[in-house]
Amino acid sequence: MVTVRKLFESAVRELEAVGNDNAAYDASELFEAAFSEKYNICEKDVTADEKSAAAFDGYIKKRAGGYPLQYILGEWEFYGIPVKVGEGVLIPRQDTETLIDVAIKKHRNKRPVVVDLCSGTGCIALALEKELDASQVYAVEKSQKAAEYLRQNIALNDSAVNIIIGDCLDKQLIDSLPLADVLSCNPPYLTADDMVSLQTEVTHEPPEALFGGDDGLDFYRDIARAYKFRLNDGGMIIFEVGSNQAQEVMEILIQAGFEDVRAHEDMCGIKRAVVGFYREKTHVKLY
Repeated sequence: MVTVRKLFESAVRELEAVGNDNAAYDASELFEAAFSEKYNICEKDVTADEKSAAAFDGYIKKRAGGYPLQYILGEWEFYGIPVKVGEGVLIPRQDTETLIDVAIKKHRNKRPVVVDLCSGTGCIALALEKELDASQVYAVEKSQKAAEYLRQNIALNDSAVNIIIGDCLDKQLIDSLPLADVLSCNPPYLTADDMVSLQTEVTHEPPEALFGGDDGLDFYRDIARAYKFRLNDGGMIIFEVGSNQAQEVMEILIQAGFEDVRAHEDMCGIKRAVVGFYREKTHVKLY
């Protein structure tokens, strides 16, 4: 029988051998998932029970094969809230928390109406509901598989977010939504070149949540046009963007007629969020 300490150390070595830069962290997360809180990793002479040890070994082998840590765990944290994740839905990332930070600065204590497009797990919608004390939040998602996670996360967080199932670019759906004070979106934005050079972990995520057209900008163009008049006066549109896309997305918003268009950096100094504002007096509707 193997001890808990030796089992853990062996797992770390196995992950390091395949180039995992966060081997100790990943192993500790998977250890906790397999053993719960029954054991302390640092205990040298405690024998691991066979069932938990087998589960841990299975998790490590999956992770060593490039399967996402978040999918193995089945749950991840985003802006302090628990989020269920799994195959068929995009994994919440810390980069995306930049959108929440920016929205808080502009709309906290205003009880805004929020519409979140391409909602996936609902992590953005849920965080904005909580942090902005939003009066209404709508999460729009096309994928039925992703929508199942969205439903679970609304229940898990005792949330009042409204689910809208459908294509966010469908005119009938757009017209059915209320005018928003905050329109958030983390759209698919990887380019054709990006899609052929994905990291192994990312290949497990749904391609429809990743691919944004040949230049990665299709959704930004379409959403900017389609939602220009779906904001209240002074309302904000906020996009997550790829690491080299901020300038191009800013130009798309400016061309669509949004004002005060700016980019905001994430914790790594990368321009990760692009915002623009709708001013009713400067627009004339043509329909």
